[in-house]
Amino acid sequence: MDGSLVLFGYWLQNRSFALAIAGSDWAYPFVQATHFTGLSLWVGTNVVVDLSLLGVGKKSSTSLQLSDALFMWNWIGFGIAVTGGFLLFSVSAETYLTNIAFVIKLGLLIPLGLALHIVIQQKAPVWEKASEPPPMAKVAGFTELLLWLCVATAAVLIPYVG
Repeated sequence: MDGSLVLFGYWLQNRSFALAIAGSDWAYPFVQATHFTGLSLWVGTNVVVDLSLLGVGKKSSTSLQLSDALFMWNWIGFGIAVTGGFLLFSVSAETYLTNIAFVIKLGLLIPLGLALHIVIQQKAPVWEKASEPPPMAKVAGFTELLLWLCVATAAVLIPYVG
């Protein structure tokens, strides 16, 4: 890992807000619960749209209708998850930056959260015009679900790898 990045981690974890979270009996669990709430909202809304693209579930709403209805909640969940995640990261930034599972998790989140999901949101109106979701829509939905599974696996492994 680049030395300047580790130095940044050391600097960040010694900021007053990070030390306050780390030193409090209630702040860390509260931030963690907030992060998990944001993740649940963000990932949950993504999974609903992805499953719809795959043709799973009731057909009372199209993928586009689901994407439109959940758009605001999706990005609110994203904002909460990123804020909580940054605060959790700041408590032990130096350690996280040298943890391969954490690096993999972030490496998957960037293309997943910022690229693939935005593409799906933008392409949903085009895919909606077809009588059945085109193969590319199904590939995108399946790929996003697979990447979410990889992100969750990497997140669970963070405490167990160095």
